[in-house]
Parts: sequence; C-alpha cells; structure tokens
Amino acid sequence: MKKFDIPAHYKSSIISHIKELRKKDDPRKKDFTPTRLDFGPVVFLIARHFGFCYGVENAIEIAYKTIDENPGKRIFLLSEMIHNPHVNEDLKNRGIEFIMDNYGKQFIRWDEITSDDIVIIPAFGTTIEIENLLKQKGIDTVKYNTTCPFVEKVWNRADAIGKENYTIIIHGKHKHEETRATFSHSIQNSPSVIVRDIEETKFLYKIILGEIPESEFYSFFKGKYSDGFNVEKDLLKVGVVNQTTMLASETQAIADLVRDAMIKKYGAERIKEHFADTRDTLCYATNDNQSATMGLMEEVADLAIVVGGYNSSNTSHLVELLEEKFPTYFISEAGKIISEQTIKHFNLRSHTEKTTNNYLPSKRPVTIAITSGASCPDSIVDEVLNRLISFFGDAANTDDVLGGL
Repeated sequence: MKKFDIPAHYKSSIISHIKELRKKDDPRKKDFTPTRLDFGPVVFLIARHFGFCYGVENAIEIAYKTIDENPGKRIFLLSEMIHNPHVNEDLKNRGIEFIMDNYGKQFIRWDEITSDDIVIIPAFGTTIEIENLLKQKGIDTVKYNTTCPFVEKVWNRADAIGKENYTIIIHGKHKHEETRATFSHSIQNSPSVIVRDIEETKFLYKIILGEIPESEFYSFFKGKYSDGFNVEKDLLKVGVVNQTTMLASETQAIADLVRDAMIKKYGAERIKEHFADTRDTLCYATNDNQSATMGLMEEVADLAIVVGGYNSSNTSHLVELLEEKFPTYFISEAGKIISEQTIKHFNLRSHTEKTTNNYLPSKRPVTIAITSGASCPDSIVDEVLNRLISFFGDAANTDDVLGGL
C-alpha cells in the first residue's frame, strides 16, 4: 500500500513501533488480538488496527502539500478535512479557511470565492451540485480533491447498479457529509432512500411486503428519499450501499433484512432480479478497526479508552461496541484525563461531555483497553498512554516494555 508523507507531529514513537512489529508479524491482518504492553501496575491492550486510514493519510498529504506549494494563495476547505479537532485546528492555524460546517451551514458565501482561490474537497467527498458550482467558478476540482477512494468505490457501485434499474438504499446518517455526497451521486441514475439503522430498515421491510400503507413511507422517510420516489415501482429492485464509517456488521444486517423481504415477496429463485449484492463496497479500514475492536472485547480489561473526535462517526461506533463489555471513556485528547481520579469524556447518548471520578480501579494491575478512530493521529494516542503511565510511579520504562515485544 502507498506510503504517504504526513507531518511529523502526527507520528508517534510508541504506536508506530507497535504497528511496525504487528505488520511484520501479521502482514495480512489475520490476527486481531491486541498487543499487550505490561508496565507492571498498569497493562495496556492496544487494538490490532486503528488510527489514520488510507483515505485520511491521502487527504492530509494533499492538504499540507497544497499549503506548502501555494504561498500567498487563499486556500479553502469545503468543510472539515476529517473529523478530528486537532487536525482541523492545525489547518486553520496554517491559514486554511472553512467554507461550511459538517451539516452544510455556510461560513463563507459562494460569491466570495473566485477562480484565483484553491478549494480542497475533503475526504468525505462532496455533492455533484457543489462540484459543478466550483467548476463554474473555474476552480480545479481534481488536483485538490481528497475524496477517499473507498467512498468513490461506493459511488461507482451505486452508479453501476443504478444503470441496471436498481433503487439505491443508503445506510448512513442523512445529514453526514459523506451520505449527502453519496445520495447526490446515486440519484443521478436511480431513485434513492437513506436508512439510518436496522430499526428504520424494519419499517422499510414492512413497506416492501405491504404490511404498512405505502403512504406512510413518505412521512417516515421525509427528507431522506429522492424527488419523485414512487414506492409502488421503486422498491421492485434494490441494492444497499453504505456510508463507509458505519458499522459494517449493521450494514450487512440491513442488507440481509432487505434481501429477506425480496425473497418473501418474489421467491428465492428470483432474488437476483430484485436484489443486488453490494458487499464489495464495505471499507477495509472500517472493517479492520471494528474487527480489532471485537478482538479487544474478547480480552479481560477493567476499562476501555477510545480516542478521537467527538463528531467522528467511525469512532463513535467503536465506543458503542466497547460499551457492551467495558466501562468505556471516549476522549479527544490526553488533556481530558485530569488526574488518576478524574476523567472528562463524551457521552454518546446525551451528546455532552461529562466528568467521571474514580474511573481507575484501586486494584493492581489495572488493565486498560485502548483504540482510536480512523481520523485520530497516533501521536495523540501516545500522549494518552504517557499520561496514564505517569500515574503509576513504579511503572516500567517504556523503552524496556517496547523492547520486550
């Protein structure tokens, strides 16, 4: 896989060492057991796979190269480069301005953007409408386009099955940049509808089988289907694609449920006429991160810490998985670990940061499972590890622990 040139301050000493060893020992990533770092009074279980993925590293390389190669030029990002506050803040500090937020709210008016400016398209991609607008302004939409190739793979698959008259069912959050972009592309060739989760898919299942009146589709999925969507004719042939940061297992469960509906309605012998197999659109990094998290869940630990941006969809899903097994703390940086008694962390249900006391048990050794999202620099995970190690005065030396791997 291609090696990217990313800034040194995003790299790490501890995590990079672990990843290199695991890559050497298990190049095909068949072993998803975590790496064990035993410091004596504290033991860390480091997920087999986490951190910057191919798409993120590609986006970061292009963004920083654009800054270096265009001194004096105005450079804009359509929205956040990736969902990590440290990366986005660093880009702002280097002079990049954001045109809109993650939900499309405009910060800078389009009439302020000129053909002399550079506009970077983020890793999530953008809508065809915005891309056309940029082209009309004479702005290069190719050179500074950082859209993840795995996102584009989803678009291409949706395009292909759309041309075969399949309706596209998108598993995603309908306000998320990537889902808005995928929806924009999919409706070029086919009717499309967005489902958020398995519960919304169960409703669609009943619509397909005629268990719920067709009219209820339009109110239930308001704002989530393409113009002119006709339930009677547009649910005869369907295929499922996803926002690449969603839980891969949930996407598969959604696809299986939709397929089951089509079998019940048309018979197993005709399933290929009514359901398109799209399993090949699942993102490898999302799969690997989630498989590695499942590997963590097979271990015994006192707590888990997940590091990443609070608005990161893929990171949130790792938190959801780990919460099934361990007390789990979702933090954006080492500074959220106030002391050995107190931690500030994000609560997914209330969407607020909360403070928890006595998060570290008094028992010794303490075992902590650690992972991070695909947009989190390894350097931040290093800082989290070092912060936790500092609370144990009799902890072993880091170089000695790494040398023993």
